[in-house]
Amino acid sequence: MTEQRLAVVSGGGTGIGRAIAARLAGDGCRVVVLGRRAAVLEEARAEIERTAGPGAVVPLAGDLADPAAVERVAARIAELGPVDVLVNNAGAIITPPEDDGLAALAASWRRDLDTNLLTAVLLTTALQGVLRRPGGRLVVISSAAAQRGGAGPHSAGSYAAVKAALHGWAFGLARQLGPDGITVNVLAPGYVADTEIFGVDRDEEFHARKVADTLVGRAGTPEDVAEAVAYIASPAAGYLTGQVIGLNGGAVLGR
Repeated sequence: MTEQRLAVVSGGGTGIGRAIAARLAGDGCRVVVLGRRAAVLEEARAEIERTAGPGAVVPLAGDLADPAAVERVAARIAELGPVDVLVNNAGAIITPPEDDGLAALAASWRRDLDTNLLTAVLLTTALQGVLRRPGGRLVVISSAAAQRGGAGPHSAGSYAAVKAALHGWAFGLARQLGPDGITVNVLAPGYVADTEIFGVDRDEEFHARKVADTLVGRAGTPEDVAEAVAYIASPAAGYLTGQVIGLNGGAVLGR
């Protein structure tokens, strides 16, 4: 029998992360879902296992910006076996500064760096020794904002800058891990409706403006992202590495 693959999805309790976890579980992977809120992760586990079956999902709660928490989570994951797929999806929209001072601006940027960059760096570093060699797949979820700059309250300033930092980091990992047969790719979604990062309660004008930016005339869905990740993470994608893949309906054209 073929050995069951093990996947790890950070930010796996809601939105895009939950859709990715469900898709990988549907492909037969055992999926570890990570996040800060244990109750949310348990809800995701119950929902996914209704289709994928009992034991398909392992929820592990922890703050991935906290080195001690990451070490604890990584030790538990290592007990489950080699990691075939690591999806760094944890992240959040920008944190507005508390006031107009530079100290508040610095604190805001540091929070966003911790949430959107450091979480990926710490988790990947902690699990690097247990990534499957050869055949491991590392997927980093970025944003179209990193490619064209952020705009508006959800992606301006620090969010776009920190997401762009993921690209250079991932390129270095691709060079480092390629000789071991591990691929590293960045997926940069555009507007994906019904997710916490864009807000489920944004008005129709906001939605229409985002859809108008695309060439296909619709918003993306978490399932669109999950389908792309499923290919990048598959054994069939062994020759795809060191790439930033735009998934934005044509709102940002390839370069």
